[in-house]
Amino acid sequence: MLLRLVLVCLSLISLPAWALTPEHAARIAAGDSDERIAALNEAVAAADAGLGPFLQALLADEVKVAAGKAYVVRDDKVIEAGSGVAAKLPDGAEDVVNNNRMRREMETALAALSLFSPDTAVRAKAINELKDQVDDGKLPLLEKAEAQEKDAALKAQLGVLKAAVLIGSKDKDKRVAAAKLLAHSNEPATRSLLLERLAAESDAQVKAAIRTSLDAVQSRLAWGERLGLLFTGASLGSILLLVALGLAITYGLMGVINMAHGELMMIGAYATYVVQNAFRAWLPGAFDAYVIVAIPVAFLTSALVGVILERSVIRWLYGRPLETLLATWGISLVLMQGVRSIFGAQNVGVENPSWLSGGVQVLPNLTLPYNRIAILVFAALVLAGMAWLIARTRLGLFVRGVTQNRRMASCVGVNTARVDMAAFALGAGIAGLAGCALSQVGNVGPDLGQSYIVDSFMVVVLGGVGQLTGTVVAALGLGVINKFLEGFAGAVLAKIMVLVFIVIFIQKRPQGLFAVKGRSAEA
Repeated sequence: MLLRLVLVCLSLISLPAWALTPEHAARIAAGDSDERIAALNEAVAAADAGLGPFLQALLADEVKVAAGKAYVVRDDKVIEAGSGVAAKLPDGAEDVVNNNRMRREMETALAALSLFSPDTAVRAKAINELKDQVDDGKLPLLEKAEAQEKDAALKAQLGVLKAAVLIGSKDKDKRVAAAKLLAHSNEPATRSLLLERLAAESDAQVKAAIRTSLDAVQSRLAWGERLGLLFTGASLGSILLLVALGLAITYGLMGVINMAHGELMMIGAYATYVVQNAFRAWLPGAFDAYVIVAIPVAFLTSALVGVILERSVIRWLYGRPLETLLATWGISLVLMQGVRSIFGAQNVGVENPSWLSGGVQVLPNLTLPYNRIAILVFAALVLAGMAWLIARTRLGLFVRGVTQNRRMASCVGVNTARVDMAAFALGAGIAGLAGCALSQVGNVGPDLGQSYIVDSFMVVVLGGVGQLTGTVVAALGLGVINKFLEGFAGAVLAKIMVLVFIVIFIQKRPQGLFAVKGRSAEA
């Protein structure tokens, strides 16, 4: 790569190697835009070796014109474009003015010239850049590049590019052949092109060919759209899972309807925001690592708030669900107002680290964002940690015992009050982890928790109160179903349909998908 960069720089400096004539260079640099583009296309069609450095100079505003000639002025050196010989800049030389259209044409021409690079990756990148920018003027170049291309995959892509130009040909046979060739494309731009040509085409045979190709392209693109919906649904489900995991513990263990659970999640998100600002102020060089530090900080901050709430208010209300609902609703209002007083009423932005920015392109119409992938992985890790804690630790044993039969657990010496406090702190901490994850996909504000509290309760009730497996199935299932319904019913109607489904399901199966098993559990 370094050697290639050096060679490019040398080619820009050693202008005598150009093969352009001074007249042709002047035609590209000066005159009407249409005339300049026509001259540019002639040079591009010839794949002139000197065109690339000259276009680079034009784009860098290093070219002046005078007396029908173009001159490259760089580092106080003047070189006549085309001949490459040193020259003296004539009096009255004028700067070349490039409008946006001309700059786009020159950038496209530079990409087109890369089709002849010996590097396969460079040629592949050039083809990708030309997908939406080809026109009749580039056809000779595409034909020349296709004839020289040895890589089968790139050769096929060049053929599709050429067909995108020929589909507008005056020759009926060429249009039919181009339409058939475009059937092998899987680009969204090809679908748009075929739809446009179908509306403009008058010949029945060509229209039939275009329609057949359009069906083939749409069939392939549909798979990308379906996979995109599935990924988006799984992403939403993973967020619901993180939010509902903590609620499943507190609600399942203590029967506390915690309406402040969303605000505990909000606290975790603001803790992430504070850690981000601390890194930006004191450790800017390690900014990309702030999320790793924010995870335990968010957990501990929300867990501490959860302990304070449980010890001060909630422990006096066990066995009284209505009172816990009202009390925690009031607490949620207090927490929201407290955050508004400290951080302000406006949303605050949490920036993704560089390794969570961007995405991976799986299909031409399917790109998976790195932050969403990270949330899926994070949710799986949190779930695995929760499963291990509940099944393999002493605290998990006590939690399971108190959940199944609180009185019997107390009789055999289990400190149920301490278990309640630890479980509530754990649930609050997991809510903080959910807030940390949510901060990477959206803004953080005082009302953040209100958007997820109802959905999280639906997940817990549908999955089965206190059931980890049910919470996972319900969260992922509701996420995927909701996104598929949104595709044809809209966001609001999809929410209503999901709610109606849950109401009907609970009427038929009150215990949820997975019922609690124990001596005191009802059959």
